[in-house]
Amino acid sequence: MNPVQAIGRVFLKFLATTGRLLTFMMLGVSHAVRPPFYPRIIVRQMIDIGYYSLPVVGLTALFAGMVLALQSYTGFSRFSAEGAIANVVVLSITRELGPVLAGLMVAGRIGASLAAEIGTMRVTEQIDALTTLSTNPMKYLVAPRLIAGLLMFPPLVLVADIVGVFGGYLVAVYKLGFNPANYIQNTWDFLTAADVNSGLVKAAVFGFIVTLMGCYHGYNSRGGAQGVGIATTNAVVSACILILCFDYMLTEMFFTKH
Repeated sequence: MNPVQAIGRVFLKFLATTGRLLTFMMLGVSHAVRPPFYPRIIVRQMIDIGYYSLPVVGLTALFAGMVLALQSYTGFSRFSAEGAIANVVVLSITRELGPVLAGLMVAGRIGASLAAEIGTMRVTEQIDALTTLSTNPMKYLVAPRLIAGLLMFPPLVLVADIVGVFGGYLVAVYKLGFNPANYIQNTWDFLTAADVNSGLVKAAVFGFIVTLMGCYHGYNSRGGAQGVGIATTNAVVSACILILCFDYMLTEMFFTKH
């Protein structure tokens, strides 16, 4: 029975963790939609999540678009279908690569930062001090970060879409010898609002996931510096896994015809 007991323990631990996470999420969302708000903290988090993440997200999207154009040309040239490169680049970037790559990169940057910051406050008893001063830690620490992540990810992904498509344009025109006007025309003709909107919806969900995981693992960290390190690692890993899982589910919801 030992293997069965081990499986049961893991399953029960998974259910308990999921329950704690859902409770934390509902509590954070309820505080995010009810006053009082902390606009100064929200704006500071929006700048940190959005503006300071632009360089890493922009560079990632630029080279992703360039590599995508190069690899598409390598494959399509075998079938004399080079004209479809613009279509593939714009669809891949707006639907998938833009939101997913931005989510993964920001999860590594912001998720780790949030978990380390809040985790340090937990182990140094600063969160307990907030409670003593009649300040709700969920409303002061968690809610502003959830709001900022939800608001700033879509503009960040929109910039990533533009930069990624531009990277594909650079490679197609200046390395592969495509006509610039024809490439841009093909891109515009094939792009639809549904493609961009689906990517922006994914971005909002991913932003919520990244900030939620960072806040949850930091808020529940224990055991001093080692506990903060474990919380930081768990925040990044869990955010990346959830981003990939929800990416599939959202793609299924948007693009599967029933």
